Amino acid sequence: MPVTDLAAEVAAIAADAGALAMRQWHTDFRRWEKSPGNPVCAVDLEVDAMLRERLSALVPDAGWLSEETIDNADRLAGDRVWVVDPIDGTRDYLRQRPGWAVSVALVEHGQPVIGVLDAPARGEVWLARAGQGAWRNGERLRVAARDTLAGARVPADALPQVDADLVTVEKPNSIALRIAMVAAGDADLLATIRWGNEWDIAAAVLLAREAGAAVTDAFGGALRFNTPNGEAFGVLATAPGIHAAAVERLAERARAGVKR
Repeated sequence: MPVTDLAAEVAAIAADAGALAMRQWHTDFRRWEKSPGNPVCAVDLEVDAMLRERLSALVPDAGWLSEETIDNADRLAGDRVWVVDPIDGTRDYLRQRPGWAVSVALVEHGQPVIGVLDAPARGEVWLARAGQGAWRNGERLRVAARDTLAGARVPADALPQVDADLVTVEKPNSIALRIAMVAAGDADLLATIRWGNEWDIAAAVLLAREAGAAVTDAFGGALRFNTPNGEAFGVLATAPGIHAAAVERLAERARAGVKR
């Protein structure tokens, strides 16, 4: 199946997953913590099961890496893998805030080739194809043209004093949506400086890349997906003109944070 046709199929499946989550959003469902500060709910698991069934049928040879599925190292043996977060931004989902999305990426040879975010509570569908661009609700995305770090817009509730020259903008709980904001030019910079999971960022990384953003790990290094641990140290997505300055500013904090 051509990538273009496959991407449309993936988007349709993600839309059905988003609709499933929306139907239960304001209802009474079971919720608990997988670990302290790490919430999950029954809807996460229901959406995960639906996505696995339908995406695996769509590309039977692809492995599976998802936040809500016990990992299996068999995924490392293949060239393709689905990297999925059934509800990215579960905290916002539980608080009945709109900052959550279904996140689906198809990774080939360590890099995402299709990325979809379905954010029904925001009325947003994000789609990217490797080498073919990125869109939100059918509109082609372009990263902002900012070339100075001071004044850069960051999706955050608050910033440390050392970053007082930056500007906060809306912060959805979903890290994928925050990266997507850079892709859309709604933010100039998104940075994390901690170990994180591939399923949180795979689809959004492709969106940002295809919109022209510079996207790396916290040190400015290349990101690779379907790794044995399914993790990366941080993500830095920026307007290209400020990426080097952002790497420099974060370097000391990144060095301190990389130690487990």
